Amino acid sequence: MPNLPSIPLYEYKERAKKVQAEMKKAGFDLILCYGNEAEPQFVRYFSAYWPSFETAGVLIPAEGEPLLLIGPESFTYASDRSKIDGIRLLKAFRESSEPEYPGKKLDTFESVFDELMGNKPIRRFGVAGLPLMTIGVYEALSEALEKRGGVKIEKDDGIVAGIRMIKTENELACMRAAAKITRETFDYVLANIRVGMTEQQVVGLALGKMHELGAERESYPPWVLTGKGSNQAISRPRNKEIQKGDMTFIQIGARVDGYASSIGRAVVFGKATPEQRELIEVGYKAQADVIARLKAGTPAAEIAQFHIDNVTAMGYGDWLLYGPCHGNGTMEGEAPWIETSADYNLEENMTFCVDIFLGSAVTETGLRMEDVVCVKKDGCENLTDYPRELFEIPC
Repeated sequence: MPNLPSIPLYEYKERAKKVQAEMKKAGFDLILCYGNEAEPQFVRYFSAYWPSFETAGVLIPAEGEPLLLIGPESFTYASDRSKIDGIRLLKAFRESSEPEYPGKKLDTFESVFDELMGNKPIRRFGVAGLPLMTIGVYEALSEALEKRGGVKIEKDDGIVAGIRMIKTENELACMRAAAKITRETFDYVLANIRVGMTEQQVVGLALGKMHELGAERESYPPWVLTGKGSNQAISRPRNKEIQKGDMTFIQIGARVDGYASSIGRAVVFGKATPEQRELIEVGYKAQADVIARLKAGTPAAEIAQFHIDNVTAMGYGDWLLYGPCHGNGTMEGEAPWIETSADYNLEENMTFCVDIFLGSAVTETGLRMEDVVCVKKDGCENLTDYPRELFEIPC
């Protein structure tokens, strides 16, 4: 088995204590960190548990030990993975087909509130990951809080996000390992991709290789978009064959112990046309110019405005969709974003995907140049650091 880094138990415990310190300052008695199979970050960050089929939550009191809340079927799975000893099964976290589990004794929000709070009042209740929450969980939670005096559910990603933004050395070790697997996977795909393959087959090359190299899973469903339709900023691979002359953008990311990586590059099958070459060069220059400005203390909004002005000056302003960077860690895309409305300065050990997407509704073509970086005092460390060159695949 590959010798890959992981997050130690003590760091999971430290995370909960950091949140509790911030909860006390803000007056929160309980915070529920909620997640699902597609976006497990809030749950996994505190417990290492990644729900499958069901949803899950980590309930953190201002004082005392947190509880991992899961659905009725996952106890053996959660017990094997969880860094939190206390695991409670709630019907509210069941899978979406809504089995009833007749005769099975389950906990409720009321019972876990009693366990953590006793007779003490709940004055403020926050949820990290509220936009992900199913209506079933929300209704059960609302009913339980109504019985506790009608406490309001407050969206509170901020406390958790504020802690997650600054990465520890253990987290960075996982991210560097994920980046290495992603680089090697991208090399393998470029060495084996051919005209006549479908986008789905190319994704298959990537998935097989990254798992062979030790990735636990992909960072996100990878995609390969070729020719017309490559202007889709978010997509999935199609059963569409790559043709000679196509410009294809490839997006691959591997995950190690919960930590994501990502590389995006454009590939041309045959000789690039002048238009293809220019677009690729603009993408590379835009990315390199942003990376050169990433250092601790820089206002995020300034970088975003520079990017807009820079790409516009190169003649591609109408191809822009969003800011040049988004946070990276337990999700490929997590808070914060670097955009013109951002009101923070960069700090050391913030990690970002420098994600330059350019897409045209007129030509229906586009590309993404993406790498993962870590902000440092005088610049940044490029974790993926994939070559910026014109990739032309012989036909």
